[in-house]
Amino acid sequence: MEETGGAGSTAYGASLAGGSFDFQKFVKQPQTIVRFLSWIFSIVVFACITGEGFSNLPHSNTARCMFNQNDSVCHYAVGIGVIAFLACSGFFLLDAYLPLMSNAQERKYAVMADLGFSGVWTFLWFVCFCVLANQWGRTEDVKAIPKDAAQATIAFSFFSIATWGVLTYFALGRFRRGVIDVAKNYTEPPLEQPAPYPPTYAPSVFAPTTYAPTTYSLYPSGGQDNYMQPPFNPISAPITQPEGDYQPPNY
Repeated sequence: MEETGGAGSTAYGASLAGGSFDFQKFVKQPQTIVRFLSWIFSIVVFACITGEGFSNLPHSNTARCMFNQNDSVCHYAVGIGVIAFLACSGFFLLDAYLPLMSNAQERKYAVMADLGFSGVWTFLWFVCFCVLANQWGRTEDVKAIPKDAAQATIAFSFFSIATWGVLTYFALGRFRRGVIDVAKNYTEPPLEQPAPYPPTYAPSVFAPTTYAPTTYSLYPSGGQDNYMQPPFNPISAPITQPEGDYQPPNY
């Protein structure tokens, strides 16, 4: 495709010609603020579980998960929180580097990665919240369990659903705007059309000519026949014999 937008054209929220990093503008972006909240919420979730999520019951020496002694629930929440923390850190850098990209195709892949990951993690946080709430409701002995840590884990899991859902919405909006911007700024080269005849041009009418065959004579017209017969040579003349008895020639 041929670029026709020039230096002022935009694609996926930034100029096609690239630009410098503006820290104040980056910090004030709604997407940056929501991503920062998601980053904080993920820290609270896995920090509460790793710090106070495992405790020993009075009649057991083994540390078990505070959510109905189901270690899988705690491991799942920690895994989701740690991956969300790392992903937010990576997407912070990607959002900062996005205006510096001068290639619209690279920006498209970056926005699609943000959209896909945010959508998946919204669903995983929803599953995490449902599992934590369900297992906490089934927990019987809560005297030796830090209730504040458990409730904070459930609450910030729910908040993470909202923040990652908003990030998904922002990524989807940026992807749609990017598709529209690219459609405006990039156009396919027009197909070459054959030039029509000018209106004043009229092709000449073909008139066939008659063919008259040319006759050739052996002698030029009006001339005389200058051909002379060769002189008589008796040696080369054929010898005729009268019909009758054959007689051999005498030498």
